[in-house]
Amino acid sequence: MKLDAIDLRILEAIQADGRITKLALAEKAGLSPTPCWMRLRKLEKAGIVTGYHARVALRRVAPVASVMMEVTLGNHRQADFDRFERAISAIPEIVACWSVGGGVDYILKIMTADIDAYQRLVDGLLERELGIDRYFTYIVTKTVKEETVLPFDALLPQMAGGQT
Repeated sequence: MKLDAIDLRILEAIQADGRITKLALAEKAGLSPTPCWMRLRKLEKAGIVTGYHARVALRRVAPVASVMMEVTLGNHRQADFDRFERAISAIPEIVACWSVGGGVDYILKIMTADIDAYQRLVDGLLERELGIDRYFTYIVTKTVKEETVLPFDALLPQMAGGQT
């Protein structure tokens, strides 16, 4: 689906406020409400808008340990990657996983109640024999920046200026 400047304004507005009213969204997009809402539905049906969520300040609710983990598998067959990815996809404490190029195969973001809970999670992964050859743990001591809003102006500069 080819996006234009109006689509980008809609996307920027709903990223900033997923609870924005139809009227306010239309104003930000520069459209009347019905065509604006139709465009939003089209973006949803195309899979460009994949959902809406609230950002929760979990540390205000309970203490948590945030951990980044690098994982390298012992074998690099597709079946090995598939088995590992299926297993970690089913673990709720693994809140993000990226397959990466370079010296490691995956980077995981893990959130647990504490470091002991993290270690139990890792022990469980190792016991399941998922092919993990080595892993490195990085404890997050402070979140400096964590954005969920995509920087359309920087990523799509040719469209941000109103050109298609």
